[in-house]
Amino acid sequence: MARFPHGDSFTLADPPDGPRRASGMTSAELALRTVKLVGQRGSITVAELSRELGVAPSTAHRVLNNCRRTEFVRQDVSGGPYVIGPAIHELALTVTSARDLRQSAEPVLEQLRSSVDEMVSFYVLEGKSVRVVQALPGGRTTTVASGLGALLPAHCTAGGKAILAHESQRELRHRFPGKRLTRHTDRSITDWDALLNELDVVRRRGWAVSVGEYDPSLTSLASAVLIGSGAPAGAVVLTGFATWLRTRSEIDAHVAQVMQAANDISVRLRDNRS
Repeated sequence: MARFPHGDSFTLADPPDGPRRASGMTSAELALRTVKLVGQRGSITVAELSRELGVAPSTAHRVLNNCRRTEFVRQDVSGGPYVIGPAIHELALTVTSARDLRQSAEPVLEQLRSSVDEMVSFYVLEGKSVRVVQALPGGRTTTVASGLGALLPAHCTAGGKAILAHESQRELRHRFPGKRLTRHTDRSITDWDALLNELDVVRRRGWAVSVGEYDPSLTSLASAVLIGSGAPAGAVVLTGFATWLRTRSEIDAHVAQVMQAANDISVRLRDNRS
């Protein structure tokens, strides 16, 4: 979250064209107006912000740097425009309330569960973990605890990897300080480069799998649910016993259904917010 010194303010002269005057605005007000402009436009340059706020280019540059340090904007190329940062994505997910998620996901999860007869769940990201916010046991997985409300390690669960695949390397390093990955079974990913390679594969193909990486008796398959900005709101997860859900052909048999469910929830989320 952005922090600004108490009482810090700028007293600025009117810009030459005079339509927008920033006289007396505090640093926080300048930053909030900047974030709003980037959110509306998708990107902004120092010169454009200077004109919009009626401030000197040096002040506009300083405001953008403050927003960049707090991750409300990012700059992919030195000297290039500033675009929406991860903090704005997180705010968008906050607006996409838990109630919206449940309403959008529940009928889709019910349909998927009926189709595959395995446990299906919905995960959301919390720090370096994922939270199980919905869980429907299947006929073949009635002995598997639903885990509703459980907090699971993101790096070695299919749902976690499906969501993490949509984060930048910078965001991932921030989420996992020191690049430390806890081992839960002998199949857990504990090497940082191996995790990045895995997430790259997940991002390209659109789904993730975990065979005994957190619980040696279980296999999970997941696909991320994306909101309009491209940020992940969560992931649809199918879980089954590894005794009958382990081989590539057994896993492949469910991939299309899980990906379709994730896409259907994404569409319902957008429709509910329109």
